[in-house]
Parts: sequence; structure tokens; C-alpha cells
Amino acid sequence: MAAPRTRVQRRPVHGVLLLDKPLGLSSNQALQKAKWLLRAEKAGHTGTLDPLATGVLPLCFGAATKFSQLQLDADKTYVATARLGVKTSTGDAEGEVIAERPVHVTPEDLARVEVQFTGPIRQTPPMHSALKKDGKALYEYAREGIEIERAARDVVIHKLLVEAIASTPDVRIKATVSKGTYIRTLGEDIGEALGCGAHLNSLRRTATGDFDESQCITLEALEAMSEDERLAQLLPAEALVAGHSRVMLGTEDAARFLSGLRRRGQWADAGEVAVFGPGLPSPQPFPADGRGGNSLPLPHAGEGAREGDLAFLGTARITAGELIPGRLLNPIEIQQILLNATPCETTP
Repeated sequence: MAAPRTRVQRRPVHGVLLLDKPLGLSSNQALQKAKWLLRAEKAGHTGTLDPLATGVLPLCFGAATKFSQLQLDADKTYVATARLGVKTSTGDAEGEVIAERPVHVTPEDLARVEVQFTGPIRQTPPMHSALKKDGKALYEYAREGIEIERAARDVVIHKLLVEAIASTPDVRIKATVSKGTYIRTLGEDIGEALGCGAHLNSLRRTATGDFDESQCITLEALEAMSEDERLAQLLPAEALVAGHSRVMLGTEDAARFLSGLRRRGQWADAGEVAVFGPGLPSPQPFPADGRGGNSLPLPHAGEGAREGDLAFLGTARITAGELIPGRLLNPIEIQQILLNATPCETTP
């Protein structure tokens, strides 16, 4: 009889783990493994990587999941190898060979396709993708032999390098691309432009937004750590908004802002800002704001925090001197973060 599975006691965990996703695991499988190792209650990833791809996969836990869309929308950098002369049913090495053509490619040809595919282009999503039609992923239709009509989409290739790999029929493709770009499709399209076809042999994401592979940790390394060491690998939730301008609020304004109330100040208009406030306010609620709502007190962080520590409150936009709340942390999340954070994690 198999031994009963040990039930993991979940706990609130907040922050961002920069994972180096291994070959062979889906993004969700990697997420679930990391979530189990951290015993986290809530988690999500920031953009799917195929099982045959490796590299940078930011995982968001707890309060950080509220800001994961920023990474979904971020530019990403990939390094891939493409086998010229062979086209497969899936566009990668997993598919069946469906066409073979001779390869006669010169350095001038490679320079030409670099120019051709740099900048705004239109790209048709592959059937073997996670895009959904009527609630069903395209790859599921593909496995059933069903071809679904897909509309071409506009994407941007910001940077592109295509170089031959000596003594092989392969080329190395390094590309920095906008959201929604399929590198597998880019490899196939480059192969067609070279007149010989191609499929991807390997794919690695080396950067997403401001995060790169040098900051990442593997699942094996995470598994070998103690629980405290694992938690120490987490970046704070505000790492996801590192590029935003910052607004600092006083105690009363911070409490009212967390209640969803707009604040007025001498701020320039901005599409999105990161908002911070003091982490150790009065434990008593403030009186009514005068706009029909009551302000909530910010949470007291307990013995682990210091007077003057700053708490990340959320995001906002500024219009005509008015700070308009966007995505906000709740008081319990802030309390949990401050209780477990070090001073360097809470002070911008």
C-alpha cells in the first residue's frame, strides 16, 4: 500500500521568485512545484514558456499577483537555435518532419532577414500554442488534427541577430520582442524567407522586462535550501513596479488611499505610479473623510518593523493633481509583508 501523501500546510507568502524554468516542465508545473516548496497559499506566473523552452519565468506570490500583468506586457529577450532546411508540424523539434529543402545561405542572406524582420511585423499565431478558441487551447485542437483559422497580429521585433553556427545547418537567433510574439513562428518565417524552411531546436528566455537570467534560481537549488533560505530568494512585490515613479504619502493620506479614496497633492500627471506610505501608523481608524467613506488604519507590523519603515501600498495614476487608486494591497497583506521583511525590502 502506498504511503499517504504528506499534506502541506499553506501560509501567506508575498513576493516574486525569478525562476530559471527547466526543460520539460510546463510553466504551470514549474509554478506548482515552487508553490509547494514555499508552502504558499496563492501564486501565478507571468507568461507561458513551452515545456521545450527554458529560462526566465517570474513567479508571483500573494500580493504580487495583483501586479503580474506588468510582466505579461513586458518586452522579452530570447535566444534560440533553428535548424535550416527542415520544417516540422509543430515548428519545433517535437513535431513530425513535413518538408525538407536544401540549404544555401550566405552571410548576406542572414543580414537581409535581420533587416526584414526587425521592427513592426505581422505574425500568425501557431496552432501549437496556448491561445484559446471557445475556451479550448489551440494546441488541443492541433492534437485532434483540427486546424483553426487564426488572425494575424501586430508585434514588434525590437532587436534581432541571426548568425550561422559553424559546421551545422543551424542558425542562432537572438531577439528582443514585444508581448505576443512567438519565437517559434519567427524561426519558421525566417526559414521561409531564406528559402529553405526551418524549425526551432532550442529556445531560452534570457530576460523579461528588467529581470534577466543572472537573477534566476533553479528548482533544484530552491529544493536544496531551508525554508528561510527559500523565502530569502523572493523579491518584494514592488520589484514589479521598479520602473514606476514613486509617490510617498503621510499616515492619514496613506490610510485613506488604501480605502480607495483619491488624494490631492502637488504631483505631475502620470499614467501609473507606485505608492508608498508609513508602515507603523496609529492603530485607530481616522474619522470620516468627508466623501462618504471611512479611512482604514494601516496595519501595525509588530516587533519586526521599525518606526519609519515604508510600506508598498499599490499603484495609482495622477490626473490634475489627483492621485487615483489603481491596484491596492489590503491591510492584512501589508501587515504580513512588514512582519517578515527586512528593512532593505521595505525602504525604496
